[in-house]
Amino acid sequence: MINCIIVDDEPLAMSLLENHISKIDDLKLVGKAQNAMQAYKTLQNQTVDLMFLDIQMPHLNGIDFLKSLPQKPRTIFTTAYRDFAIEGFELEAVDYLLKPITFERFFKSVERIMRTTAAHTEDFILVKTEGMHRKLTLSEIVYFESQGNDIKIVLITNEIFISKSKITDLEQTLSSKSFVRIHRSFIINSAFVTAFNNNEIVVNNHKIPVGRSYKKEFEALISSVSRNKLL
Repeated sequence: MINCIIVDDEPLAMSLLENHISKIDDLKLVGKAQNAMQAYKTLQNQTVDLMFLDIQMPHLNGIDFLKSLPQKPRTIFTTAYRDFAIEGFELEAVDYLLKPITFERFFKSVERIMRTTAAHTEDFILVKTEGMHRKLTLSEIVYFESQGNDIKIVLITNEIFISKSKITDLEQTLSSKSFVRIHRSFIINSAFVTAFNNNEIVVNNHKIPVGRSYKKEFEALISSVSRNKLL
């Protein structure tokens, strides 16, 4: 069962979504809110898996409301405006539905969530590269390399993407994943380690230097790799 809430200041739009939800057995409507403040109270008092969130609302719009949440439920934006689509996906929204929302389009969006709820969803990051916002699955990334104000991203396929980002921001985002920073310019995916010595490490045939100030992280990585018999 997927607990969901509707956040929308338009009664007709809310009623339509409520009707759509009622047709799907796996969805349970646990709350409705006409503005961000009401929605915040619901999120504090209820376990919410999915939020249908309007964008143009009084006092605080949906984009800013979602940004303000420390713990974000999966979110489907529901709006009459196309202008916020890119910003919505930058917040890792599941989908962006344009009003009036047909049941067919609604079901297509929700079915994706039901499918990923039943099966493990791989972690991913969203990066802006070559004028596009691209979704990259973490398990396909071999390493990140800082290049001035850019980050080079190398995939297992040897594809390379360049994105505007800071390696320190990436390090924080990936800290709980299988990625380790072993140099001021490099973060590697430990799953691809195949060889190493005291000065460098090989990931998927790429030789990466080990920075002097990252010896502790390097030693912890090698200990973990050896313990799990990856080498």
